[in-house]
Amino acid sequence: MSIITRTQFTDGKPRPYSASATTGGIIYLCGQIPARADGTVPPDIAGQVTQAFDNLEAALKDAGSSLSHLLKLTVFLADLDEFDNYNAAYLTRLSGHPLPPRTTVQVARFRGEKRIEIDAVAAHAA
Repeated sequence: MSIITRTQFTDGKPRPYSASATTGGIIYLCGQIPARADGTVPPDIAGQVTQAFDNLEAALKDAGSSLSHLLKLTVFLADLDEFDNYNAAYLTRLSGHPLPPRTTVQVARFRGEKRIEIDAVAAHAA
């Protein structure tokens, strides 16, 4: 029996990685981007933050957890000049949930119109 449980994507699109891996009650999720189910991306950073967290929430549910069980976030932004708008949307989206430790960094570029990606670690909701 494996000590690692992996979840796969439910949309049927093949990817060269798992949606998440869980071991010892800790869930490691793949990066969450702001793409909607149809592949489109909201035009502004607030919309992208909201969509990325909607995607994160769905991935956590698939892995047996929730936003309330987040242990650590690393957030990659295309432009730190958008930090205030990102942070306001972040606080709105996580309202009612404990705020996890977070690191936010600027990256050189993303594919397409994406301006954010969220890397998350969470506890399994036993």
